[in-house]
Amino acid sequence: MPLAFATPAPDAPLPVAGVDEAGRGPLAGPVVVAAVVFPRGRTPVNGLDDSKALSAERREQLYPRIIERALAWQVVSIEVEEIDRLNIYHATMLGMRRAIEAVAARVGAVEALVDGNALPKGLPCRARAIVGGDASERAIMAASILAKVSRDRYMRELHARWPDYGFDEHKGYGTPAHRAALQRLGPCPAHRRSWAPVQATLQAPDLFAECVPG
Repeated sequence: MPLAFATPAPDAPLPVAGVDEAGRGPLAGPVVVAAVVFPRGRTPVNGLDDSKALSAERREQLYPRIIERALAWQVVSIEVEEIDRLNIYHATMLGMRRAIEAVAARVGAVEALVDGNALPKGLPCRARAIVGGDASERAIMAASILAKVSRDRYMRELHARWPDYGFDEHKGYGTPAHRAALQRLGPCPAHRRSWAPVQATLQAPDLFAECVPG
């Protein structure tokens, strides 16, 4: 059920909720969505950019500044099981809706600016999809940084559980080293079994089929 809020006048200025994701393309790990609300017309964090244009060190520096100075923020992780059940598009839309609902519940009426060309259904607020928004809208830049940093940290945790796959290096993307590990070992519980490159390795022994990560 969408959250309900009083509808402001059509021309009323609203705080902006930037929304972006990290991890749509990898073979393993969650897709992570973040929403960041800044006051209308203000961006109280300097140095923002598309997360892909920033070094890992710079993203880590900006992360605490964003969460300290935003009106509201939320990071949502959609795990592998939901990705396999829903497909990556619908899993991403679900994450976006959850993130927007969370910040809207704290701030009230917002305008969501979503990176990309599609919007989740059932949003509780105004929303616009902006292709290339992570390079043009500062609230989306902030969301892209939170999503990327949060996902990279999570993938390092997965590396500690299953170090043979190199998750700390490739973050689950289908690099040659990752594909070679999949061919050698088969998938672990962090892999997206609905994805063709992972499915192609399922004839290899699934050494982790009964493994519950601790």
